[in-house]
Amino acid sequence: MRLIFAIHLAVSVFTLIPAYVVAEPDQSGTRLFWGDTHLHTSVSTDAAARGNRLGLDAAYRFARGETVTSSTGQEATLRRPLDFLVIADHSDGMGFFGMLAEGHPLIMEEELGRRWHQLVKEGKGSLVAVEVVNAFAQGTLPWETQDPKLMTPIWNANVDAAERFNDPGKFTAFIGYEWTSLVRGNNLHRVVVLRDGADKARKSLPYTLGDSADPEDLWRWLARYEDTTGGKALAIPHNANLSNGMMFADVTLSGEPLTADYAERRQRWEPLIEISQYKGDGEAHPLLSPDDEFADYETWDVANLDMSQAKTDDMLKYEYAREALKRGLAYQARWGANPFEFGVIGSTDSHTSLSTAAEDNFFGKHPGKEPSASRAGQLQRTGLAGKIMGWQGVSSGYAAVWAEENTRESIWDAMKRREVYGTTGTRISVRMFGGWQFEDDDLKAGDRAALGYKKGVPMGAELPAADGSGAPRLMVAALRDPEGANLDRIQIVKGWLDAQGEPRERVFDVAWSGERQPDAQGKLPAVGNTVDLETATWSNSIGADELAVVWQDPEFNPETPAFYYARVLEIPTPRWLVYDAVRLGAKIPEGAVLTGQERAYTSPIWYQPPK
Repeated sequence: MRLIFAIHLAVSVFTLIPAYVVAEPDQSGTRLFWGDTHLHTSVSTDAAARGNRLGLDAAYRFARGETVTSSTGQEATLRRPLDFLVIADHSDGMGFFGMLAEGHPLIMEEELGRRWHQLVKEGKGSLVAVEVVNAFAQGTLPWETQDPKLMTPIWNANVDAAERFNDPGKFTAFIGYEWTSLVRGNNLHRVVVLRDGADKARKSLPYTLGDSADPEDLWRWLARYEDTTGGKALAIPHNANLSNGMMFADVTLSGEPLTADYAERRQRWEPLIEISQYKGDGEAHPLLSPDDEFADYETWDVANLDMSQAKTDDMLKYEYAREALKRGLAYQARWGANPFEFGVIGSTDSHTSLSTAAEDNFFGKHPGKEPSASRAGQLQRTGLAGKIMGWQGVSSGYAAVWAEENTRESIWDAMKRREVYGTTGTRISVRMFGGWQFEDDDLKAGDRAALGYKKGVPMGAELPAADGSGAPRLMVAALRDPEGANLDRIQIVKGWLDAQGEPRERVFDVAWSGERQPDAQGKLPAVGNTVDLETATWSNSIGADELAVVWQDPEFNPETPAFYYARVLEIPTPRWLVYDAVRLGAKIPEGAVLTGQERAYTSPIWYQPPK
């Protein structure tokens, strides 16, 4: 039985002892690193306006395992520190709220700035927050927040903080930011991650929505950055589920059909997507994948980002990762270039400066959603098109990277080559290799990874040309989070084009715990459920510590392109609001989801027919 500590008001249960461990490489030379590529601090105007008072240093210290005091006065610590972090403060309005509170001379030139500054001094910051957020949304601020006079010192401070905390070999602090494109309330946001240090990062200011809302313009800016500085950059889209069909559309932002040139540029600049985070899981949707019993996981499908336009079913196929991967195969077959050939990671999108993704240590989206007896029943967001309740906030996720060392260069390169995967906050260890000659006995190898690289390619890669007849074989191994739940099963998700060129999918159960056997229809019985809602505990008496398999595609057609990725499921565990109920006496809202099966998603491996 997994024990949960009783709460004490003087020392919160959310404060846990750090245990920093440097990952050891396997014989292949790679090791697993955990991080968050999407964290906001008080430098982000929306975070500061909603009460976040923790700056850059606190965010880095927390990620490294130190105890910090949250904006609501609660002590917070990660049980296990992160290996890397991208502080991705919004480029638009970067540092604006802080400058307002401090009375920056340019802000004080305007009557509105003087009034807001006085209200903040009088302790009425919450009123100012509402006005500031509305002004940003409506574009009525009297300042150009991307004015270099305002933006340069803030950007330099962000760069300086990353330099202070970057400790090669122990902790990687990337320099980055979030480009916040919003088109008619539809989310097209990207996190920009630089491979570089301060010498290159300071040569240009972050790209903003004020510059353009078009992702193609962002890519042009990234190309100019690389050309002028000699640096390297990539962009990571997130929350396609809130784009109302725009993130993976078949047309550009200007309404033009996609082209081979577009596909090549998108694949170059956006090798990854964020598949899971606070605002919903983006792998699959039950209407798109009706035969997938696990497709409806932490689904946000009410409306777009600002809740101004309701979601319609026809939008969904352009919003979820699996569907985009399937449609990408058709583009690849037509042009030899695939705009949606991407790997996947998870990250938090936390606006508290705290990278928390564990259900039992979850500090929410912003300070108003930090642990309390009321947060599950509060409105999370609302608008003309509907509402999302507090309990629907997702305690997710983390980015897992297989890299040679804990440095900016090594981890960034692994992200670029897509040797990464995403989880919903759990720290399941997963490796997947694809090839043509893997055998069952390979699972007994002393170092499966070294053998995997020798006989095949890792997640995120394309299969080499077939070296004989037969179907591709995948070697997949998963080890449970050492502080988490046992594993239920490993699944392989396959997408392919049929003879008519239409995209298809199938989910295969390939390894599972216990003595269960599929029924006559091929359905594997559920693993069971040991969750005790009264105590927020579960038992690892079911499930498995480790699962591993060599699987060969039984339906392989060498004439059609395909992709394969692994999905690893844990046994059911309590969601964060159950811990709130036990620890804080919170009332469980009617209709709330109380348990879930956390999971990991690997980046795909692609197969292309001989030309």
